[in-house]
Amino acid sequence: MSSPPAIPRRALVLLVVLTLVWGTNWPLFPHAVREVSVWTFRSIAMTVSGLLLMALAHLRGEPLVLPRRHWRTVLLGTFFYLVLWNLTSTYAAVLIPSGQAAVLGFTMPLWSALIGWAVLGERLSARMVLALLLGGAGVTLLMVDSFQAYARAPLGLAVGLLSAVGWAIGTLILQRGRVQVPVLVLTAWQLLIGAVPMTAGALLFGDGQLFMPSWQTVAIIAWITLVPMCIGNFCWFAIVGLLPGPIAGLSSVMVPVVAMISGAIVNGEPLTALHGTAMAACASALLLALGRKKS
Repeated sequence: MSSPPAIPRRALVLLVVLTLVWGTNWPLFPHAVREVSVWTFRSIAMTVSGLLLMALAHLRGEPLVLPRRHWRTVLLGTFFYLVLWNLTSTYAAVLIPSGQAAVLGFTMPLWSALIGWAVLGERLSARMVLALLLGGAGVTLLMVDSFQAYARAPLGLAVGLLSAVGWAIGTLILQRGRVQVPVLVLTAWQLLIGAVPMTAGALLFGDGQLFMPSWQTVAIIAWITLVPMCIGNFCWFAIVGLLPGPIAGLSSVMVPVVAMISGAIVNGEPLTALHGTAMAACASALLLALGRKKS
């Protein structure tokens, strides 16, 4: 019997960065869209972050051309992940507490495994099945105290789950498509492609007039653009390229844990012993999925 593939140390470093960057990002969403629409916020963040990453790739001497054979894969993956995910996850964080929206969004590993098994015929080892069950249990426990919020805002529940499904589909498309371009360039192209419908939406459904938001809103949008969008998306696409599909999906399971803690600190959202149990289950799932020899 062949041993499972080793987990690259680089992937573990990227995972830690991703968890901190994305987990602390969720409580900021409601503040980012207090003065501007979700469409405007996302169009600015995606355009600027895409241009910054493209400029960085150019300075590093990386080829900026996306081969034509990859365009269909990148367009589909970008729609499901960067367009659908960014819209629905932000709306969810506005409609329900940000920590609870994060929990819904990060049911992605479960949807990814289910779609991979049912549609793509992917097989899961007993270890991965147990890890997914633990992760699912952790996410379910995190949702227990949120059921009343979901009942009060069913649209928040719906768009939160839709964000997770979109992210799962987009990730599977990119992994199956095997896009052979540098991660920095791929991330930049996807952000810029995703910014096109976001900008169109901002013009059609956005604020309707030019104005200068407060410095607090500008600072929050700038932070989200530079850190979660640039650094976070780069880390995520690098992880997707380094790890098998189910493990890559489960690598994000600790993000809602950090988001819940951040939401409690920033927005005063509740944090209970039940949440602590859920966090332990999520951590166990991640350790089980990554618990193998590192390369």
